[in-house]
Amino acid sequence: MISNFRFAIVSDLHVACPHTIWDHPSRFHLVEVSIPAFESVLEHLTQLDLDFLLLPGDLTQHGEPDNHAWLQERLAKLPFPVYVVPGNHDVPVLHADRQSIAFADFPYYYRKFGYSEPEKCYYTCQVLPGVRLIGLNSNSFNDQGEQIGSLDIKQLGWLEEVLAASGDELVLVMVHHNVVEHLPNQSRHAMANRYMLENAPELSQLLRHYGVKLVFTGHLHVQDVAYSQGVYDITTGSLVSYPHPYRVLEFRQDNHGRQWLQILSHRVESVPDFPDLQQASRKWMGDRSTPFLMKFLTLPPLNLPVEQAKEFTPSLRDFWANIASGDALFDYPHFPPEVRRYFEKYGALATCGAPTLIDNNSTLLL
Repeated sequence: MISNFRFAIVSDLHVACPHTIWDHPSRFHLVEVSIPAFESVLEHLTQLDLDFLLLPGDLTQHGEPDNHAWLQERLAKLPFPVYVVPGNHDVPVLHADRQSIAFADFPYYYRKFGYSEPEKCYYTCQVLPGVRLIGLNSNSFNDQGEQIGSLDIKQLGWLEEVLAASGDELVLVMVHHNVVEHLPNQSRHAMANRYMLENAPELSQLLRHYGVKLVFTGHLHVQDVAYSQGVYDITTGSLVSYPHPYRVLEFRQDNHGRQWLQILSHRVESVPDFPDLQQASRKWMGDRSTPFLMKFLTLPPLNLPVEQAKEFTPSLRDFWANIASGDALFDYPHFPPEVRRYFEKYGALATCGAPTLIDNNSTLLL
């Protein structure tokens, strides 16, 4: 019988030492708070009796050597084990350039945090008796050198070998890109599909075959718990985007063998330069929402004319902030019926139409 245990998730840290910060007028990332926000989280987590911490990618702003070095030095001082996987921002180039480390360099920075065999960009380890963690790399490069979210054939073959040998262990999978859809038709949406693993169906089939129920992802910068055919994909929002969340989770198994996962979410409320971080960050996101909304409204499936899209954007100023916060419900009664129904689909609703608020605080029966 597996002992009960507690762990935490902090995702998409986008760590940026001050001298590495570069600005862009439309970025949603408030990277200025990355280090103080992480320190605030660690102050809380070190007061808990944690068994381990998971960081599911985008550890750095853009793969800068100084940011990777700062993070691995900080993680080494923590009183509990930490496990990481790379996000697209951590390994944006195959070969090192003036800004970023090379793809193959990543595991060598994090040899103490999962990558005991740094010649590979994925790993598995027993984090507790009867509990196995698998850290996957979802970053690949095509023939043109462009970064894509996918697991290569070699990694999938390795994964099947690990799962086949796992026996009755509880298996936890951590990967940056989403495996289960968190948004309506995410795999096919022109703006949302890049957050999905391209070969998510193949991975999902493999996980279901071996009874793996829990996957922890990031990348999307939203608080959401998605479920499909026996697999939960628990994605955690970004530490540098509203609402600056992190999670503390408890696994429990009762005397009848039933397994439960309790999820509790927390938020960073303030850091020195942002005493009211929640309000300031929500405003930051809303102030930069218009280009995103115009693209969202004019692309399929809505295909709205530009003038009509301009008319709707003020009402949608906080749309993405509400998505990111989790457990959102939407109703825009002044929109045309078909547009109104479309936005309702982004709410936390069950197929029967009832509100299902599980994204932030919930207990899952596995």
